[in-house]
Amino acid sequence: MSDVLQELMELLKLESIGVNRFRGRSQDLGFRNLFGGQVLGQSLSAAIQTLNHGDWNPHSLHAYFLRPGTVQDSVEFEVDVVRDGRTFATRQVTASQNGKAILTMMCSFQHPEEGFEHMADMPSVAGPEGIPSQVDLARKFRDFFPERVRDIYTADKPIEMRVIDPVNIFAPQKKEPLKHVWMRADAPMPDDPHVHSTMLAYATDFNLIPTALHPHAVSVGQKGMQVASLDHSVWFHRPFRMDEWLLYAIDSPNGSGGRGLCRGQIFNQQGVLVASVAQEGLIRQVVSDEGKGD
Repeated sequence: MSDVLQELMELLKLESIGVNRFRGRSQDLGFRNLFGGQVLGQSLSAAIQTLNHGDWNPHSLHAYFLRPGTVQDSVEFEVDVVRDGRTFATRQVTASQNGKAILTMMCSFQHPEEGFEHMADMPSVAGPEGIPSQVDLARKFRDFFPERVRDIYTADKPIEMRVIDPVNIFAPQKKEPLKHVWMRADAPMPDDPHVHSTMLAYATDFNLIPTALHPHAVSVGQKGMQVASLDHSVWFHRPFRMDEWLLYAIDSPNGSGGRGLCRGQIFNQQGVLVASVAQEGLIRQVVSDEGKGD
């Protein structure tokens, strides 16, 4: 297992600091604030650690980002055991820094069950072979990044992501609000399905909101863009492995009121729909006084 993947798995494990209370470290990914996907994955991990023994799997989570998190401070998680039923279990998680809530999440777990089956078809797109990774592209444009984050953006990543027809974030052009991303962990992972679930929750926060910027020919890499996740939902449909290629098919059906709505479907290479995602985020362009007319 690579060092960066091991580091991410340790980041998502958490330390117990009391009854249904946990602490997690923070990681600087070069963004202005703490990466929301980290808090999503850690919150799900906290909820999992409060489950009674048994074959429980997450089937959905719904989270609101309340305040920006900082990369300098650890995150504390408090879990409310809302319900333990025969088939479903429900948890509410509050993530805090310095005594203030930065995220609240409701998540639900279910024992495996057989039932009716149907699913959407996988988009017909190129496979992951031969597509450069986001890290490869970042290294190609290394000198365009601010010096403060240059090494972070071009370093090895625990999850390899390959975007089909990527946007040049330094010179974006108008295009349809669609994105297809192949992703997988950069090394084999343990068989524990909860490890894969928390890592998928982490990974789903990448690539969503930037898709809502496509029709406007702007990107998160441009000056004056204020972009942040507001809420986030994941539905886990079927078993999957994060160390096998998954296709993240994203679209943005709406942008209004300074917000962009994005949806995602995640398929394995066999075309099986394993998870669905929805997120609304802030997409605001701040115009400086110098850029305003008289």
